[in-house]
Amino acid sequence: MRIVLSGTGSAVGKTTISTGIMKALSKKFKVQPFKVGPDYIDPSYHTLATGTCSRNLDSFFMKEEQIRDSYLKAMEDKDVAIIEGVRGLYEGIDSINDIGSTASVAKALNAPVVLIVNSRSLVKSAAALVLGFKSLDPDINIAGVILNKVKNKDHYLKTKKSIEQLVNVEVLGGIKRDDSIAIEERHLGLVPAIEKENSLKYIDIWAKLIEESIDLDRLIEIMKTAPKITGKRQDIWSVKNKTKVKIAVAYDEVFNFYYKENLEGLKANNAKIKYFSPLKDNELPDVDGIYIGGGYPELFAKELSNNTNLLKQIKDFHLDNRPIYAECGGLLYLMNAISNYKMADIYPYKSLLTDKVQALKYTIAEVQEDNIISKKGEKFNGHEFHYTKVLVDEDDIKNKMAFNILRGKGSYNNQDGFIDKNTLASYVHTHIAALPDFASNLTISAKEL
Repeated sequence: MRIVLSGTGSAVGKTTISTGIMKALSKKFKVQPFKVGPDYIDPSYHTLATGTCSRNLDSFFMKEEQIRDSYLKAMEDKDVAIIEGVRGLYEGIDSINDIGSTASVAKALNAPVVLIVNSRSLVKSAAALVLGFKSLDPDINIAGVILNKVKNKDHYLKTKKSIEQLVNVEVLGGIKRDDSIAIEERHLGLVPAIEKENSLKYIDIWAKLIEESIDLDRLIEIMKTAPKITGKRQDIWSVKNKTKVKIAVAYDEVFNFYYKENLEGLKANNAKIKYFSPLKDNELPDVDGIYIGGGYPELFAKELSNNTNLLKQIKDFHLDNRPIYAECGGLLYLMNAISNYKMADIYPYKSLLTDKVQALKYTIAEVQEDNIISKKGEKFNGHEFHYTKVLVDEDDIKNKMAFNILRGKGSYNNQDGFIDKNTLASYVHTHIAALPDFASNLTISAKEL
């Protein structure tokens, strides 16, 4: 059983409603949550709601065959798949094709779609909106509608009647306007669930609201109509390393932006993952390589800077020519400083938090220098989103750059991927589906030392 929950645009309440449905259905079923697009934050709420790690499905990173393979592997012991879309149903990397859109994932999985509509001040116009979404692509099965931000019962019933009689699409329920259920946002979305002690309280509120407002039995019936997936499948990672290695992964309140498949790819390549906290641990685990993902180190800069022993050990690990791979937040941690707070000082540059977004885009990287995750001449897709910038003196650049950024911004001058010895740090977030040798190359780099 599966369903795609998609908005008609931004600010329609997709995450609140999707997470509430996940929590409500988890009381009866084993729910596997998914998120369309490059997102770490929404999946953190899905994971809390269901007790199952949410996974990303993205047609910019993945071929259709990889989307199906990732989905089916995740569903092996699950009953229900809830797939939260990204932005509007048809929004992708351009105005014509489906790449990067929720629609592309729905079609790859032949999944019915329930539209979430912000119905504030809309009645008959809501029917026109749904009709447009239904008519644009006949390969998309718009199987139902959920109305959000309804004023009262009368508003709901009028809008429901309009959609069902004029468009012949079933309305499964309506949720009244209630700003008190909104959780705070940071930078580019919801605050990561790992930071919020009261996240479960919010999720329980959302689930109760869903149970009171949505016909969940009918939603389940719609999910049962999804046909068996019979299309071709393709693995999302390669397996080339046969030697056991140990990889330290930074994971705590600061660093928690990782794609599950990246870590699974490391394990498939004989890596034993050892988690550590740059915020709380004084010593680095006994490992052969380090992986530092994204997060918000700029908000914990003072605390990270005070952990001088661990910073020194990471710098020494680098000086020993052992592999370190860092993305976005990890990049900042390896710089000389964040604002005036000293960091690992592997790269001699300072980083700053700015008032406006510096990059928010899908990226295409062309590898121009061999490194610990990729080889010269390769191209791979990724994404970048950050409010920080690295202050690089272009006249005095002391490090080679691994990537030429063909789409996106990068760290500076359309380049990214600072290289020094066997350390690589980049603003580009990598998904292993787009770089299948990522885990093989990183584990082999660790093995060879």
